[in-house]
Amino acid sequence: MTDRPPLDLDRLVTPTDWSVEVLDEAPSTNAVVADRARSGAGEGLVVVAEHQTAGRGRLDRTWETPARSALTVSVLLTPRAPASDWPWLPLLTGYAAALALRRLGAPAALKWPNDVLLEDRKLAGILTERIELAGGPAVVVGIGINVGMTADELPLETATSLAVEGYDVDRTELLSALLERLRTEYDAFERGELGALRTAYAGACATVGREVRVELPTGSTLSGEATGIDEGGRLLVAGPDGVVPVSAGDVVHATIT
Repeated sequence: MTDRPPLDLDRLVTPTDWSVEVLDEAPSTNAVVADRARSGAGEGLVVVAEHQTAGRGRLDRTWETPARSALTVSVLLTPRAPASDWPWLPLLTGYAAALALRRLGAPAALKWPNDVLLEDRKLAGILTERIELAGGPAVVVGIGINVGMTADELPLETATSLAVEGYDVDRTELLSALLERLRTEYDAFERGELGALRTAYAGACATVGREVRVELPTGSTLSGEATGIDEGGRLLVAGPDGVVPVSAGDVVHATIT
């Protein structure tokens, strides 16, 4: 659709010490940020693509985002927190995205670990990737939010967009809110405030308290009730053999009737 407006950098509000680069087109914003980091870019580099042609998700899934129909953004972070805390980064990113959407009127929720839901359908996805640099490891945080996509443009039947659900959200305002919230949550993470993050995340996570089926990386399936989130960000599932902490897997929510 040619009438979709571009991002307006004159109205964009960015966190202190972060810099935003908007590209007309890119295969993958995560790949661009990783390349920039290897060339010397520092923490807080933000790359946004108006048209992402080869977006990547978990399990190497790929898709193309129609021009100006989504918010596709990646951020370079160089955490100083202990490496044992880094599994919280994708969770806090999803949480920040959900809070930004709520601020603009869309009642977003989370599906563990970091999918953002609207009306129990996937609105946004998160992909975090660790990269090794000369000065030490860093993390590229990628966020994709379906904003103006029509139903025909959605990549999956289980996906949705703000437009499909009837929410008219300005992408520039959404990017400003997202970066502000991400910086706030990241700063708290760097201060070691994981207890507060764990409580807040669990409260926003629609998975907790639901009957779920988890397709594990081993190929096996775990079914039971999601009872909470542990200190490492793992999903706790009460199954036939007791409570099992899950660190990776595809979660399917049981249908609420």
